Amino acid sequence: MKVLLVEDDPNLAVSMRRMLAQDKHVVDVADSFCLARAALADGAYDVVLLDRLLPDGDGLELIRQTRRRGSSTRFLVVSALGEPVQRVEGLDLGADDYIAKPFEPSELLARIRAAGRRPAPEAGRVVAFGNLRFEPHSRNFTVGDKALVFPRRELAIMEKLMVRPGRVVTRDALEAAAYGYDEIVRSNTLESHVSRLRRHLSEGGADVSIHTVRGVGYLLRETRAKP
Repeated sequence: MKVLLVEDDPNLAVSMRRMLAQDKHVVDVADSFCLARAALADGAYDVVLLDRLLPDGDGLELIRQTRRRGSSTRFLVVSALGEPVQRVEGLDLGADDYIAKPFEPSELLARIRAAGRRPAPEAGRVVAFGNLRFEPHSRNFTVGDKALVFPRRELAIMEKLMVRPGRVVTRDALEAAAYGYDEIVRSNTLESHVSRLRRHLSEGGADVSIHTVRGVGYLLRETRAKP
């Protein structure tokens, strides 16, 4: 998943970003209300981890503004303001979850996964293309009973391609899924990821391949006709 981490404590932000990356999430970090609002306007995020005590405002106002625009972005508030009345306030304003600091890393990761599984109708959905199956709620790819395991960035690219099988996904969309806005993406980096994904798919017995649409992006294509 792509996560926006809104946290003004630099040490905590570094440790949380490392933890999230190890759990195969792509993470952008904003250390103020203003930067977080700009990031949400420019990019699509699966989950926002939101501190309340920001130097330029209460993070809950970001939820209020985002919800007014009709966005269904998932917000998980992570705050030192953890009294019951404060939690109720956050949930009533549209937060999907609220966890008090200090927190157990394993619990935070579990809550992020739970947020990623919402809304509930997505939980049982399976995307199938050729003999490749993808479960969005668990982020699992399988061919038959064999799991295909991808590194973090390549997993993000495969997710984008698999939810639009047979349709072109632009380079910009794939790079945005795999990298944070403050990360440098070299000119041939995406091609390197795609090359490794092609090898994984072939070695895993998938009958789909990644096809290049020159100058535009990539798409998934079946390599064998259905019987």
